[in-house]
Amino acid sequence: MAAAPPQPAAPAPASGGDAFRLGFIGAGNLAESIARGVAASGVLPASAVRTAPHRRPERGAAFASLGATILASNAQVVDDSDVIVISVKPQIVKQVLVELKPLLSEEKLLVSIAAGIKMKDLQDWSGQRRIIRVMPNTPSAVGQAASVMCLGETATENDENCVRSLFSAIGKVWTAEEKYFDAVTGLSGSGPAYIFLAIEAMADGGVAAGLPRDLALGLAAQTVLGAATMVSETGKHPGQLKDQVTSPAGTTIAGVHELEKGSFRGTLINAVVAATTRCRELSKN
Repeated sequence: MAAAPPQPAAPAPASGGDAFRLGFIGAGNLAESIARGVAASGVLPASAVRTAPHRRPERGAAFASLGATILASNAQVVDDSDVIVISVKPQIVKQVLVELKPLLSEEKLLVSIAAGIKMKDLQDWSGQRRIIRVMPNTPSAVGQAASVMCLGETATENDENCVRSLFSAIGKVWTAEEKYFDAVTGLSGSGPAYIFLAIEAMADGGVAAGLPRDLALGLAAQTVLGAATMVSETGKHPGQLKDQVTSPAGTTIAGVHELEKGSFRGTLINAVVAATTRCRELSKN
């Protein structure tokens, strides 16, 4: 039986008290997804969320519509927050952290969701060791993220519980060593694209078999959602679930046979490995 995913922990303050203030350096779509999930789930009130104006005014407006506090600068966000999420594009993380370094202290928990930026660099650029690195994925936009986190040198169990509560608001969270993060990127980071392709291909198959396009696409998307939910909620191995729907000499085994002839499983394995390899190459650069 597959191990059950971690359950969301109760919110834990990062620096004492019954609540904490959550600041976002960068007000992009992923940051907004986290903020919305946190507010909707009751982990924090929207009034506890802070960010600064974005180069695109609509991003600040999105946060303001939540009831978040829009401060004048990133420096003010750091000063007025207990937990600080670095949610800018990876190529400017160094610049941002170097600028904020004089304002940071071990009293504040730093959380990075910047893809590909390793813990050592985060520590060197910020001068901090109380850091948690998190790798979420794009289904965070619909509250179904798969997020993996690793802890910096001085991050505490309380810090881990705090961050788990934040990211549990937008999906499921695992803790793993940073050495696995390239493979995490290859699987869950890039994985939604593989599934989008599968849904599109299944819908095309439905059209080829005579279904209207909208019906075929709806059936394909719901079938993938239902199958994923069965794996997640039953704890059964996917091979066992596949066997349960594969009757002798039936329709499903005929379809599975075609997938096997096309090296379906091998191709998916190769896709994850290729994306992992590319992530490692990019990280070295």
